[in-house]
Amino acid sequence: MIEVEFAMEDVTRIRFALSPLWEVMASVRVLKGADGQGLHRAWTDEVGPRLAAADVDFTPLFDFVPLPTRSPWSGCVPGFLCPPPTTPLPSLSVELAAVRAMPPALLRTTAEVPPARMAALRADPERWLGQLADLVEAYWELALAPYWPRVLALLEDDIRYRAARLVEGGARHLFADLDPQVAWAAGTLRLAHRTVRRARRLHGEGLVLVPSAFTWPRVFTMVNEPWQASLHYPPRGVGTLWETRPREVSDALAGVVGRSRAALLAELAAPVSTTGLARRTGLTPGGASQHLKALRTAGLVSSHRVGRQVLYARTRAGEALVAAAGA
Repeated sequence: MIEVEFAMEDVTRIRFALSPLWEVMASVRVLKGADGQGLHRAWTDEVGPRLAAADVDFTPLFDFVPLPTRSPWSGCVPGFLCPPPTTPLPSLSVELAAVRAMPPALLRTTAEVPPARMAALRADPERWLGQLADLVEAYWELALAPYWPRVLALLEDDIRYRAARLVEGGARHLFADLDPQVAWAAGTLRLAHRTVRRARRLHGEGLVLVPSAFTWPRVFTMVNEPWQASLHYPPRGVGTLWETRPREVSDALAGVVGRSRAALLAELAAPVSTTGLARRTGLTPGGASQHLKALRTAGLVSSHRVGRQVLYARTRAGEALVAAAGA
């Protein structure tokens, strides 16, 4: 059992945040086999081959993200690679700047990282932290950037829901349906754990709640000082994250942007190349390219270079437009 004891001021300082860096670490666990029930299979089927074909050796990064074994602390992610976010939605570059500047005294972990990796890190922190940060950036562009608007929409929806529950009924109401592993009683947050027993008393710094698409079905806590106590939990609706629906072109959307561009937006529920979009919509590659350029200029579509391909995906504005039109 892991327990976090709150003072009155800590309850008033519960806050929500998102962490692109944590999503990197959690998604690496998924790629290494943590997704036993296949929730993210549609994503892994696309991203796994893409990473394998990349001219980048991601082994050092993957070595720092262990999977569960029989050890009590197995499956943990080193805190120095995913410190709690200090703002509601930090950019990946801001989080990686903190990693690159991590004090050597904090380069310790209970996670089951290969001893040789930890020894090399402690011997030359500046070099290895820089290399790991560079690998995270490369991984992000290949594995998460094209999907981020969809993931971000899910996480922000959960924060709106939970913030409303906190306002309506306080901490008890907030935690009541957060996760079966989590319970709140008498000013103490308890997280069920079969092997670990640990307690932390807060002293006015509060708790950071971080919804995470790739955390499911686990809940992760960071209770070791000097980090701010944080809880990473699966958001509501995560099971629908990769659902695909029939690509119907909304007449309402077509009336605004034209039928061809509406068709392209409908197909961009997941990242696709120009060639793939042309094949699906019946447009010529040149025609699809022209429409995509217009959509990108309008801020409705983003492009991401993946090896020799360029993948297109809807932006947050594009997602909102499609949703508002009922497409």
